[in-house]
Amino acid sequence: MLQIAVTGKPNVGKSSFFNSATASKVEMANYPFTTIDANKAIAHVITKCPCKELELTCNPRNSQCIDGKRLIPIELIDVAGLVPGAHEGKGLGNKFLDDLMQAKVFIHVIDASGSTDEEGNPVDLGSHDPLDDIEFLEHEIVMWMYGIVNRNWVRLIRKVEAEHLDISRVIFDQLSGTGIAIEDIIEALRKVEPDYTKWEEEDLIELVRHILNIAKPSLVIANKADLPGAKENIERIREKYPNVIATSAESELALVNAARAGLISYVSGDSSFELLEKDKLNPNQIKALEYIQTNILDVYGSTGIQKALNQAVFELLDMIAVYPVEDEHKYTDQKGNVLPDAILVPKGSNPKQLAYIIHTDIGDKFMHAVDAKKNMRIASDYELCDGDIISIVTHN
Repeated sequence: MLQIAVTGKPNVGKSSFFNSATASKVEMANYPFTTIDANKAIAHVITKCPCKELELTCNPRNSQCIDGKRLIPIELIDVAGLVPGAHEGKGLGNKFLDDLMQAKVFIHVIDASGSTDEEGNPVDLGSHDPLDDIEFLEHEIVMWMYGIVNRNWVRLIRKVEAEHLDISRVIFDQLSGTGIAIEDIIEALRKVEPDYTKWEEEDLIELVRHILNIAKPSLVIANKADLPGAKENIERIREKYPNVIATSAESELALVNAARAGLISYVSGDSSFELLEKDKLNPNQIKALEYIQTNILDVYGSTGIQKALNQAVFELLDMIAVYPVEDEHKYTDQKGNVLPDAILVPKGSNPKQLAYIIHTDIGDKFMHAVDAKKNMRIASDYELCDGDIISIVTHN
């Protein structure tokens, strides 16, 4: 399952983001290292289900469908809060950074209101610059990975020269266990000084930065977006960073809990909610819901939590959703479930690659595929489109 790491310094709403995104319960407190072990739980990205277009009632197995919205599961890793010097082992740094590397994309939660210092301690509202937190986290991750690449670097370069080895392969071997593909390293090498024998420390650091940007893209979550000063800070952050989403994790958590209790009608990502049981809400609860509508939903269009997950998967990782079926006429699996599975695949994938994602045996026995919507056979190198319904034909 696709993994996303939720990271950031302590006390910025990271666990609230995780809880609201996964509807799980993680301990929350205003002190560092509340989260010591990486918590993992299931969240969902939301995309349009083909059931509405085809006028079908679907029976999802690996996902959910709510009124034509397909909720596809992903795994969130709640990585414990980082502090400055983590790459040198300060705090619980090395363990946290190891946890980060399991993921395909980083969601970096910051306190957009500037009410927590560099170590996550509460300070006066607006007295800390949240831009510093983004730079600090980037620095910690880059320097941690630089430490791995730089290990025995002089000896490695001598070996490359003596044995005529491929430099990309040597770096790939150094980074084994980080989930970084050799293709990412090759792409990053195109952006730096080609003669690796001339590399100084800053050249290696630059290479590592390029590798991370390619292999582990990050999304900045500007949390506490409703607090004074946050909106101005968010505008400043967006001038410097391309992928920034304003959020209020506490608001999302309140809406999710109210919906679960049957008090409101709300689906994550919505720009409003409907009161269902107003007589069961006390004045403070009604006031809180009105505050969320006025200061978050009306201002930003949503709480930002679902938008963050969707942007991380569908934009940063460039994934699409494809629906494999066995019966291309009825859009079912062998048990008669309609549109049973939604599979996330990288944009540009073809039917044979989809077959291997489903199961190795299916990939090995792949013969051809059928586009169920068009009821026509497609080539093995056909580029899959978002929302495609594909039947894979195999040989015995």
